[in-house]
Amino acid sequence: MPTASAVFNGKTVAKTDTWETVEGNVYFPPSSLDMSAFYTTDTNTHCSWKGTASYYTVKVDDKESKDAAWYYPDPMDKAKNIKDYVAFYKNKVEVAIDG
Repeated sequence: MPTASAVFNGKTVAKTDTWETVEGNVYFPPSSLDMSAFYTTDTNTHCSWKGTASYYTVKVDDKESKDAAWYYPDPMDKAKNIKDYVAFYKNKVEVAIDG
């Protein structure tokens, strides 16, 4: 069975065998995250069909990446399948699907 993972600074911060793919981004279910690496920020952006995104800074050891991950806490109807699922900027966190 395929597995999706997200690695930052050599540490796996998310890993799952169930995920959603939207616009080329892997969205990880909240239960797959190592929350010790995630810190909420005040950043918000808006997508016309998904809704308002909230952001996390990802930090492992002494390295952090501000607003490297985002999620939709209250998505619009067309994006209900990714409610609270987390995606990562590919230039900040290494995301891979194996298998």
